[in-house]
Amino acid sequence: MSDQEIPVVDQATATSFFDQANVQFEQLPIGPGIPFGLSPAFHNGLGIGGAYGTWGEAYNNEALPNLVEERLGKPLSLEDRMELSSLGFVSRHHIQDMPDNDHMALELEVGTRFLRAAIEANSWKPEEVEGVLIGSSGPIADDYTEQIARRAGIRESALKVSVHKACDSSVGALHLALNPELPANQKTGRNIAKELYGKKVLVGGIEGLSRFVRWSHDHNALQLFGNGAGVIGVIPGKNMRFLIGKTHEAFDQEGVLGVRMYYPHSKVKQNDESLVEVTLAGENYIRVAGMMNEPEDGAPVAMAGPMGMVKLFVRTGVEVVKEAYSAYQEKMKELGMSSQQIATVVVHHANFKINRLKEKHLNREGIFLPIPWVLSEFGNVSAASNMIAFLRQLPGMKPGDHILIDGFGAGTYYDVLAVELPGVTG
Repeated sequence: MSDQEIPVVDQATATSFFDQANVQFEQLPIGPGIPFGLSPAFHNGLGIGGAYGTWGEAYNNEALPNLVEERLGKPLSLEDRMELSSLGFVSRHHIQDMPDNDHMALELEVGTRFLRAAIEANSWKPEEVEGVLIGSSGPIADDYTEQIARRAGIRESALKVSVHKACDSSVGALHLALNPELPANQKTGRNIAKELYGKKVLVGGIEGLSRFVRWSHDHNALQLFGNGAGVIGVIPGKNMRFLIGKTHEAFDQEGVLGVRMYYPHSKVKQNDESLVEVTLAGENYIRVAGMMNEPEDGAPVAMAGPMGMVKLFVRTGVEVVKEAYSAYQEKMKELGMSSQQIATVVVHHANFKINRLKEKHLNREGIFLPIPWVLSEFGNVSAASNMIAFLRQLPGMKPGDHILIDGFGAGTYYDVLAVELPGVTG
């Protein structure tokens, strides 16, 4: 990764995602009318595809302060204005406030469209899908995954899994689908990875963060986050093979990144038990929910600022990646493939400085991994981030590549896994 990988853009004229090639755009007839766009992707040689995109008006770095001031109800001081371009972001998408029923209608429609687009990108039929795993930080409904799966035509008997581990949610979902030894897969009597092996599965992150943060008085959160979604279609063990995985949790005791839990959780940690609760919420519906340090004032999110995020995520994040990379090397030795290298890293785009600092620390440990920055026009889209990044990096992937996927988020949660992409003849 290099500083030059962040495009140099005239902030006053930066275009939105909607203006890019291969984006299917339309105005959804909900509330005042909501701009919506998605981009499908498919790799013929790998047999993997999906769809990603966003919704809401585009705000570049010049236009954003006006929206933030409107939501704060006061001017944004110069010292509170973030240098967003240096953090890797030039644009993001937001919606103005609407009645709750319009928010519900919008996010159900958006989620349904991304599932349908991912199914179509993979040339599947809805009735062929046997698993839907969706990560989200603040779901608009407890049964959101069930509702959008039903609306997309996926049969009731398909397994639905909602994962709520903040920005780590979608990678946590993919880990659940691939790693049968994951602790969360031992908690309900239904091992998700074993059930879904060899089956057609949708994994994604869908984040209506404009709705989520609209009542926040945290100027950092209001500037960093935006709407986004990404859903990929995988067949565990076939077009994506699990190699190794590491999961880690370390409660954010100081509340450096406080996040309100808009989903069921006991909010109790017993001794050394995991902060993640796994619940059979229905006959074919599982909820995986992580405990958060919630803001004391009931706000949706409260951040300590960019440096606080660096301290929260970099030190432990580097250690988890080191452990995963060491496990990967050992796995390659066992397989007689010691010369095999990680082709690319699909990393959560929290902000460029966090990722760059993680890279520097890894370099000092003698670990050199390609970590491209590919989400400049989305802002931080939390659980959608890794899935969008995967689809954007997909064209450069090759049959036989080994990919490291690095997820991390508030709570604090980390999932790092290495997968092989064998290709359609693999």
